[in-house]
Amino acid sequence: MIFTVDGIDYYYEVSGSGEPLILLHGFTGDSSTWDSIKSYLIESFKIISIDIIGHGNTASPIESSKYTMEQVTAHICLLMNHLSLDKAHILGYSMGGRLALSFSIAFPERVKSLILESASPGLKTDEERSLRIQADDQLCQMIMQQGLKAFVHYWESISLFQTQKSIEESVKLQIRQQRLKNNPIGLVNSLKGMGTGVQPSWWDDLNKIEIPALLLCGEKDPKFCSISKEMKLLMAKSELIEVDGVGHAIHVEDPRKFGTMVREFLRKN
Repeated sequence: MIFTVDGIDYYYEVSGSGEPLILLHGFTGDSSTWDSIKSYLIESFKIISIDIIGHGNTASPIESSKYTMEQVTAHICLLMNHLSLDKAHILGYSMGGRLALSFSIAFPERVKSLILESASPGLKTDEERSLRIQADDQLCQMIMQQGLKAFVHYWESISLFQTQKSIEESVKLQIRQQRLKNNPIGLVNSLKGMGTGVQPSWWDDLNKIEIPALLLCGEKDPKFCSISKEMKLLMAKSELIEVDGVGHAIHVEDPRKFGTMVREFLRKN
């Protein structure tokens, strides 16, 4: 289905019935990211999976100013209004986790619970942000100069995703094909507008989050486990699960375990 806001066509899918659960994918992903876990949730929850701006079947405007966290969180709020959703559970992975956290801080009254998979509140210092912006600018240049295929090949090879080498070839091929369907302009502008270096830092706001929160990280992803542990200390109603045997994309590497953990958390919140 399509929802248009500020001239931008957002693609989303709705399935199942029950309390609403909004799913937000990571960078280079789309709503199909969640297909492997829907079977664990669809009987108890109404699942709304969104293609984030610049990804999948959602529009990829040429103006990077349309991709900021502030704009996109406001658009999600308007989509909730369109669907007559007063509150929803929000689950986000990586970039989608940063977006889910941003939404929870901007619109706390619209969120029933929060699930963050391999996510962060942003960077703490101006120096860190400056270095990350430079690194993302290099990725933007790669996408535009070498093309999407070369970028996807590089993206699959970075250390963050090395644990995915053990998953089935058919799953890896499916992920690659999905990534190659993205619009290069959309990916570039996502980095420029929603990258970790340009997004607001939410570290000082974590203690304001009063809803139940589940923080998930893979034991083979030490960077994000360290971030999650630090976040837990600042979020009063949070719990942390470090998932054995997996890395950054838990829902891809072990969908059964991921879906079961999410379902059990949501059922008690």
